[in-house]
Amino acid sequence: MVVGVCHITLLVHGSRSLKDKRQVLKGILEKTRNRFNVSVAEVGANDLWQRAELGFAVAGVDAQFVNSVIDKVLVFIEGMHAAEVADHAIEIINC
Repeated sequence: MVVGVCHITLLVHGSRSLKDKRQVLKGILEKTRNRFNVSVAEVGANDLWQRAELGFAVAGVDAQFVNSVIDKVLVFIEGMHAAEVADHAIEIINC
């Protein structure tokens, strides 16, 4: 089994409150879950208005497949233009 984990730092420009940030993140999280069937959640920077940290995980039997899904999710989140992807880190774990 292969597990891929990705940590993304987002900048939510124009957010004036936590409510604004949560509205943007809710859309990103729901669309990502529905499209790719991955586990995704906000994992940090919970109290900051214009910054968010998301984490998502993908499991499979082939490292190449897991890596390609992670790449597609990153491109999808960047392409939504709801928030700017400031940084990301990927880890592939062979179990």
